[in-house]
Order: sequence, then structure tokens, then C-alpha cells
Amino acid sequence: MLKTLGAQVKEFKKASVLTPVFMILEVIMETVIPLLMASIIDDGVEKGDISHIYAVGGWMVAAAAVGLFAGVMGGKFGARASTGFARNLREAMFENIQTFSFANIDKFSTAGLVTRLTTDVTNMQNAYQMILRMCMRAPASLICAMVMAFTINVKLASIYLAAVILLGTCLFFIMNNATKYFQQAFPKYDDMNASVQENVSAIRVVKAYVREEHEISKFHRASGNIYKIFVKAERNLTYNAPLMQFTVYGCILLICWLGAKMIVGTTLTTGELMSLLAYCMNILMSLMMLSMVFVMITMSIASARRITEVLNEKSDLKNPEAPLYEVKDGSIEFRHVDFAYNKESEKPVLQDITLSIRPGETIGIIGGTGSAKTSLVNLISRLYDVTSGQLLVGGKDVKEYDMETLRNEVSVVLQKNVLFSGTILENLRWGNKEATKEECMEACRMACADEFIEKMPEGYETHITQGGSNVSGGQKQRLCIARALLKKPKILILDDSTSAVDTATDSKIRRAFKEEIPDTTKLIIAQRISSVENADRVIVMEDGRIDGFDTPQNLLETNAIYREVYESQTKGGGDFDEKAGEE
Repeated sequence: MLKTLGAQVKEFKKASVLTPVFMILEVIMETVIPLLMASIIDDGVEKGDISHIYAVGGWMVAAAAVGLFAGVMGGKFGARASTGFARNLREAMFENIQTFSFANIDKFSTAGLVTRLTTDVTNMQNAYQMILRMCMRAPASLICAMVMAFTINVKLASIYLAAVILLGTCLFFIMNNATKYFQQAFPKYDDMNASVQENVSAIRVVKAYVREEHEISKFHRASGNIYKIFVKAERNLTYNAPLMQFTVYGCILLICWLGAKMIVGTTLTTGELMSLLAYCMNILMSLMMLSMVFVMITMSIASARRITEVLNEKSDLKNPEAPLYEVKDGSIEFRHVDFAYNKESEKPVLQDITLSIRPGETIGIIGGTGSAKTSLVNLISRLYDVTSGQLLVGGKDVKEYDMETLRNEVSVVLQKNVLFSGTILENLRWGNKEATKEECMEACRMACADEFIEKMPEGYETHITQGGSNVSGGQKQRLCIARALLKKPKILILDDSTSAVDTATDSKIRRAFKEEIPDTTKLIIAQRISSVENADRVIVMEDGRIDGFDTPQNLLETNAIYREVYESQTKGGGDFDEKAGEE
């Protein structure tokens, strides 16, 4: 874990080294000042030597100035190192997340990743700054002050030693009890962030069903859990301040009482007593700082583990040593393919899939909910790897291709359509960033998106809000299809991506595909028979297996599932889910 996190210090190593150097210099100056003060009192004030007072006073001012400079520089470099470290952590996590396969992403919740990139990184930033500054300053101050105190008077310095042992033991028990609560707190942020994310993304549904009070109470529960844990932790820490005050004032009273007797007995000077009192505050405040550092580090350990999990997670999809950078054609072949999202699953999602698709064919895929239609097409662009068997695209195993090359040639319009904030043109150019406006317009014409774009006042410069909330579901689907067409792929996969458009527009889109991109292999997942009845062949999926694969006409005669759905839909009946319900 330390090695993984330490690798992200990178260009801020110099600042990370200079910070403790300046902190130690500041401590040295703070340690020297009480000695100079003792010299002024003993050798200057009591002897009436004004020149000595001025000389030593000048050295005190110089020491204070050097200490101030060191403190400022320590703060400057510490801030630079900690904020830079936090920036590198965020960038490294985000970059690594971009390499994740779907299987890797499935291991983390969206809210959990957001918490790691925000709250957990902030905790690490604060902890790193505390380590660079306080973790060096406090022990150095404690050691220097103890050494100087024992140099002045062993008997009185022993009071400090006893106070340190007593205070250290008590602080250990306080911190130990508080630590377990802090470790429980940060995973709870995931629950709270998940509540917020779910509510905001589904705000229209919340308002439509008048569930605002339910969502508020759910957030209150998540927020209340964090509150309760922190209250328990802080309750333990409340003993810290009174214990500290008791120890400090107890030491001061003992030193003043015993020191006064020693001054009367001429075994201690007034200046030395003043120095010991100054060192008393240095020693005990160092312990206080160490206790706070310990709390901060304890809080950050849980965050460090969570960040390390993301940084150490490596994609289970990797390029081969000598990848292929060209896909010959759009042919697809499954050879006894099994697939499971979890390799330890007893039953695979896809079982013994064997089929061959020729380049340029239009293939329909139908099946009930949960029949693994989407899982089947996800393997083609290698969003997941097959568990067993072999999958070939363009006559080569998909594992032999460079993944970027393969995915550029296999364009997928996902079941859940996503648009990004920006203009329509900017969204379309996700498919091809070099595309001209004319190419974008042509893609929109094929996807029947030009019909509504040209009616908008700003046309292709119309701004799309985040998630595409200012366009309808059907408009969003057609824009996503146009975006996929701009890639000019050899294989085009439509995962139920015309479900929100009317049948007439659906028919126009399919006709445009047939006329404009005849050489592109087209896989159309659909619930409507009308979307696949003109396909060259249709795959009928049932419970992760291929129940039928033939022309629509032949399936109507030979496949009971296809025939039943065809008849129910053409007669105004139901759909796959209705059929599943009857079973």
C-alpha cells in the first residue's frame, strides 16, 4: 500500500523533502530561544549588564526570524506537496478507471468510486501534510526539549518524563477507542453518496410518484449513520483536552514549586526556571500534536486502503504482445462459447453458443427478458472475455486484436442511451472526432435524426444538457445511432436501441441501413417482431442458449417461441414478458 501511494508523489518529492527540513529548523530555533532567554535573565538582568541583554536579544530576534521563515517555508512546501500528491492520486485513479473492463467496474459501485476520488483523497491530502509537517515537528520538538530540560536540571526534567509517560498511555487508550469508529465512518459515505446520486438521476420518477419524503428520509438515515459514528469517535476525543490541560498545569505547578525551592537553595537560577517552563509547554504540546496526527493518520488508513484498491485493480482485458491492427471484414463466429460474469458461478449466462454470421448480413436477435441477448453482443466488441470457447471477428480471435482497433470496427448503440453535455455536433463527433458537419448530417439522415434537428432553432448547434434530458427518448436513441454510424464500422450492434421510436421511423432506419451500409454486418436486438422480420436471419435466445437461428420465414414454421411471439404481436397481443409470465 505504501509503495503504491508513494509512487504518486512523483514531481513533488523535492517539496516533500524540504518540508520536514524546514520543520526541524523551526524546532531548533524554538529550542534555542529559551536558552537565550535564560542567559538574558541570569547574565544580563541580574548582573545589570545592558550590553549582554542587547547582544543576546539580537540573537533571539535572529532566531525568531529564522524560525518564522522556516515555518512559512515549511507550510508553503507542505501545502504544495500535499495538494500535488492529492492531484496525482485523483489523476492516477481516474486514468486507471478508464482502463477497466466491465468486469472490473462491476466490482465497485459508482458512489464508491466518487467517494474515493473526493472524500478519501481529501483525507489522504490532509494526512500527508500532517505527516510531512507535524510528524517531523512534534517528535523533534519533544526530543530537543527533553534533552535541553535534562541538560538544565535532571530532577525537574524527570517531572516531564513522568508526565510524558502518563499522558502518552492515556492518549493511546483514547485514540485506540476513537480509531475503530473512524474506520467505520468512511465506508458509510458510499451509502450517502449513493442515495444522493440515485435521487438526482431519477428526480423525474421521484416527483412523478411523489416520493420526495421517502427520499428525504432515506438520505437522513444515511447521513444520520455517519453522524452517530462521528459522535462516538469525537466523544472519546473529548477526554483529550482536559487530560492535556491537567497534565500541563500540573507540571507547571510542580516545576514552579520545586523550582522556587531550588532557587532559594541556589541550585537553580531564575533564567533556568523560565527555560524549563518554556520547555514544559514544548514537550506537552508536542504530545498533543502527536495525538492529533495519530487521529488523522488513523482516519486516513481506511481511505488509503480504498484508494489502493482502485490503483491496484488491473483490467482483466489486455492486448496481446503482437496485436492485429486491421479487421478484415464483419464476419462473426462463435465456437462453443460459454460465458459467466462471475467465473465461480455454477451456471454460465451463455451456454454452448455456436453460430456463424457472414459479412454484411442483418441479424435480428430476440428473446425474453434475461435470455442473455445483451451478454451475447457484449462479447463481440470484447467488453467481456468468453469464459470458454472461441469468438472470431473477421476470421481472427477477438483476443488477437488491438482492443481500440476492434472497438472502432464494432460500433455499439447500447440499451441505455447516454448523451453528454455539449452541442449536438459535439455529441455526434464522439463517434468520429474528425467528422465534418456534412458527414454528421448524413449520419443523422440515415438515423432519421435530421427530422427533429432541423426543426430546432439552433439546429446542430443546439445544446444538449447532461444526460440528454432536454430531448425525448426517441430523439436520444436516433442521435446515438447517428453517432455510432459516424465510426463507419464493419459491425453495427443495436441493443434494443429503437424501442422508443415509432414503427414507421424504425422501418425508415432499417431501410436506410440496407441501402446505405450494405457491407456492414448489422445485429439488431429487439422486442418487436417488426424490427427483425426483414432481417436476413434471426437468433432466438432462451435462457442463455440459442433456441433457433434461421430466416424469419423458416422460424415462423419451425420455432415455437418465434411463432408464438409473432402471433401475439401481430394480433395485438403481448410480448416476451407476457409469455414468460404465462410460464
